[in-house]
Amino acid sequence: MAKSKSKWEELEEWMEGQQLPKGFDVFRQSDWIEKYVHGMMAKALPAATAALNPASSNIVETKRHVVVTYPIGESVDLSSIRLVVSEDRIKLSGIAGKDAETIKLPKLVLPRTCAAEYDGSVLKIKLRKRPPSKRSHVATIQGL
Repeated sequence: MAKSKSKWEELEEWMEGQQLPKGFDVFRQSDWIEKYVHGMMAKALPAATAALNPASSNIVETKRHVVVTYPIGESVDLSSIRLVVSEDRIKLSGIAGKDAETIKLPKLVLPRTCAAEYDGSVLKIKLRKRPPSKRSHVATIQGL
């Protein structure tokens, strides 16, 4: 059974096939579009942006990874903490005295590569960045 494509993958594939005028090649770069949309949303909805990037978390990007550090304290029950990772965000819940928090990631990641470590006071979450899609499709042209 063929794996269905995400809406983002469909958009990337569509953009690759477009005959854009000179100077519009920037629209083929999905990272640029993602940053532009994120910036526009941050201006339009600053409270929502702040909610997706809690002040207590720290995010660092390396060439191949996104590393999130989150202070959770020394007297925490690790078995009660739930960490859910998707391509673009992390959701932490079950920390005593805190509501569930969603952390927006700066780049798309491979969720199954998540490695989370607790050092006694800080939770360190390391995720591998998703490589850019190089897939292409030869389309059939139909006509009369």
